Amino acid sequence: MKKYIAAFLLAGFFLPKAQNTDSAKTDAKLKISAYAELFYTYDFNEPSGGNRQNFLYSYNRHNEVNLNLGFIKANYENDRMRANLALMAGTYAQDNLAAEQDALKYVNEANIGIKISKTKNLWIDAGIMPSHIGWESAIGKDNVNLTRSLAAENSPYFETGAKVSYTSDNGKWFLSGLVLNGWQRIAKAEGNKSLSFGHQITFKPNDKITLNSSSFIGNDKPQDDKRMRYFHDLYGNFQLTDHFSTTLGFDVGAEQKEKGSESYNLWYSPNVLMKYQFDDQWSLAGRVEYFSDKNGVIIATETPNGFQTLGYSLNVDYQILKNVVFRTEARGFTSKDAIFVKNDNFRQGNFFITTSLAAWF
Repeated sequence: MKKYIAAFLLAGFFLPKAQNTDSAKTDAKLKISAYAELFYTYDFNEPSGGNRQNFLYSYNRHNEVNLNLGFIKANYENDRMRANLALMAGTYAQDNLAAEQDALKYVNEANIGIKISKTKNLWIDAGIMPSHIGWESAIGKDNVNLTRSLAAENSPYFETGAKVSYTSDNGKWFLSGLVLNGWQRIAKAEGNKSLSFGHQITFKPNDKITLNSSSFIGNDKPQDDKRMRYFHDLYGNFQLTDHFSTTLGFDVGAEQKEKGSESYNLWYSPNVLMKYQFDDQWSLAGRVEYFSDKNGVIIATETPNGFQTLGYSLNVDYQILKNVVFRTEARGFTSKDAIFVKNDNFRQGNFFITTSLAAWF
């Protein structure tokens, strides 16, 4: 791991300085930032272990104060090159990178980008990058709701590979194509010999509307059990008034039932998010969501109807300082089958309250 970090620093920070023009040197910027988010969750089903649900990967501890995500990030950028290196800790890293090699479990970002056109905003980026999929990110302060949606928790937060991206001169269009190691992977799954692919198209007709289409195509299993997966993420952000905004999202995926099969298992998840900003400090937000995965492609339950769950939440946010926010959220799930454990019995419902304190600089 030390060798990889050293190589990254040499390639990303030192070598380009000798190669850049004088104007690029003048414009070069190195930024150091940090983020930390503490949380506490009380689950009224009172799970016996510290971990709560196997389909949640953020804020997923019961009745304990913990760190969801903390990281330190270095960002370097000039006219022709950009690079990011971020190292992290927290329960998010433990849960989302559990399948990765030990040395990679603490890497949040490690990527380098080169601008390949002198006149257009055309870039090639490669490395470990934030996912191109979804309307929510791993960084809590950047999201409408305190906790992540079922759609976000069960689609990639990060990806490893290379992408070509283009932003139009007026900033309204963003287009990218990606080659990836797999579905939320740093290293490819053992026995996997396939590359995966994706796209992203973002359109911003004005400063009040953002429309996005993203996809994933590939196999994330060993070669002897190869099953093609096709996934599409569609969402729109709408600032309807100065105080009120909403996000509408819909994810849908299909995966072969077995190697070489012409039959597919489907899953999908519609979402409605709403936020009302009272003033510079107080805001109220809610989410209604549904996640259907009857055949257990993403969330396996081994019950007759699989995972078919309605979710709802309401959170209140208080901006203590410009770079400090305190949030409280009440959230519940109602499932078609009894899949939630309480007192050694299975129930159809689950309700919990989460608070968080996030700070950044």
